[in-house]
Amino acid sequence: GMCCFEMGIWEANRMATAFTPHPCTVEGPYRCSGIACGDGDKGERYLGVCDKDGCDFNAYRLGAHDHYGRGSDFEIDTKKNITVVTQFLTHNQTDEGDLSEIRRFYIQDGKVIAHANSTVPGVRGGSITDEFCSAQKRAFQDPDDHKAKGGLKRMGEALDRGMVLALSIWDDGATQMRWLDSTFPPYDSPNRPGVLRGPCDGSTSHPHYLRSQHASATVKYMNLRHGQIGSTTPSASDRRLGSILV
Repeated sequence: GMCCFEMGIWEANRMATAFTPHPCTVEGPYRCSGIACGDGDKGERYLGVCDKDGCDFNAYRLGAHDHYGRGSDFEIDTKKNITVVTQFLTHNQTDEGDLSEIRRFYIQDGKVIAHANSTVPGVRGGSITDEFCSAQKRAFQDPDDHKAKGGLKRMGEALDRGMVLALSIWDDGATQMRWLDSTFPPYDSPNRPGVLRGPCDGSTSHPHYLRSQHASATVKYMNLRHGQIGSTTPSASDRRLGSILV
């Protein structure tokens, strides 16, 4: 198989969303074999060269159930167009520094909307840092493979080398997307911290159902931009979200 770094910029449907770095211990695409592939079916998921879990920031999973969803009751209404902004910050605020934080905010109807903060005890903040990732892993009793695989520093090195942007609409035969918007693992109690990822019950999430009932589903990605922080949003020179230049 092939193993490689992944930066999940925007994994989402209309009910839930997450952004997730997945660092690896190797450099670039790596043709793996045996244990290095991290085959979960063989009990080797955390023995491979890449962090398959990643360090996800899913607002719903972290307690903000009214942050993102379909309708006007949510801070971000998925019935409307959304501008998704992701910022990569380094430890010394230069392009040569190590990646130390990944921030997310949104713009909708001309309004800048900060990403929700975690309300999980022991997990603070509204952005991804190595400290956030380790705190989340402890709170959810998950293996800290993100740290074991080099954390944000390794993710930043991959971004510096260059990564391929892939846009898609997809379904999931292995877990039915429960890791994004439902209870996962599905056999676990939703009352255990970290298990409840979104409001869906999973009954309509299997690819067989999706392909038979929503074969014409579409998504539009528009106006993709990249550049220096503050340069990719309208009127960026005079707008701030707290201390964050947008």
